[in-house]
Amino acid sequence: MEYSRREFGRLALAGVPATAFWLKSDSTLLAAAKPNSKWAGVQIGMNAPYNFGTGNYTPGDEVLQKCVDLGVSAVELRAQPVELFLGSPAAVAGAANAGRGRGNRGGGQAGAAPGAAGEGRRGGGRAAGAPGEAGEPACVPGAGITAAAVEPAGGERGRGRGAATPEEQAARAAAAEETRKWRAGVSLNKVKEFRKKWEDAGVLIEIVKWDGIFDFSDDEIDYAFQVSKALGARALSSEITIGKTKRLGQFADKHKMPVGYHGHAALSPAAWEATFAEAKYNAANVDLGHFVAGQNISPVPFIKKHPDRITHVHVKDRKYCNGPNVPFGQGDTPIKEVLQLMRDNKWKFQATIEFEYPVPAGSDRMAEVAKTLAYCKSCLI
Repeated sequence: MEYSRREFGRLALAGVPATAFWLKSDSTLLAAAKPNSKWAGVQIGMNAPYNFGTGNYTPGDEVLQKCVDLGVSAVELRAQPVELFLGSPAAVAGAANAGRGRGNRGGGQAGAAPGAAGEGRRGGGRAAGAPGEAGEPACVPGAGITAAAVEPAGGERGRGRGAATPEEQAARAAAAEETRKWRAGVSLNKVKEFRKKWEDAGVLIEIVKWDGIFDFSDDEIDYAFQVSKALGARALSSEITIGKTKRLGQFADKHKMPVGYHGHAALSPAAWEATFAEAKYNAANVDLGHFVAGQNISPVPFIKKHPDRITHVHVKDRKYCNGPNVPFGQGDTPIKEVLQLMRDNKWKFQATIEFEYPVPAGSDRMAEVAKTLAYCKSCLI
């Protein structure tokens, strides 16, 4: 990837080291030094390709190049780029649809307001202290919430679409069956080829996120664990669906590999603890920003209580009382405190940046992501 002087300067000012800029020649990545985003023993990672706004079906080489450009040495990687590399018919079709401007959800839009794109995440909300719905008390920043105020934990957020037609349902069922058959024949040697390219470039795939895993057959769940291990991952991740974590946890125990469940603002600490009781390897992907915005308290006590049940934390900054996503350091999320606790306690779970605040006028997404990296580094050294 080539950069103009203006682009190079902007990224450098945002905190991207010069050694992170690689030259691409004949499809080979070359560099003066491998990327490094592990500071004071704390691994800072990327939610990829989500953070780049390019969608779930972004080719793995493109995702890898962006990580290298930023100097990022570890990721939480969605499974779609991997399955695209492996030749999944569903992934190939998804990438083709994305190229026509459809079917590429999950990346968000540069400069879009939170919640406008991506996973339907709630990045907005009421202003701190503003009254809620009729009969709901005003939110007091930092005061916590009552059990009655917690929404039922749902699972993957809705996409804002109406009910599928019978034809659409039939098409999805047929595609799911085709994918099941295809996964049964995947060679793990091909998966290891994908892994080698990333490790040679200096980027570890520490966590693999599987969308829709609760709908997988038993054989497909085994496949997800086998592929994740072949990629070198130490954990899987998934959005949480209350009531379905026990079954997945049984597979996690079988493979002795944790599953970090990601919750949104409505998910209470008690809901996570209930999943811990279901299986030894059921774990939490604690989203620091969602926790602050939805639970209206700091996530620090929960993290201190369960450091051995956390696969990774999502690092973003939000305000109390379902407040918005904001640039790092401008919200109520104790990012610095959490990172320093990780450093001081030598906790090994990844601190995964999840970029969701609106891109300011005059900037661009990569420059802003670079700023989040620089902020995390400044908290640690």
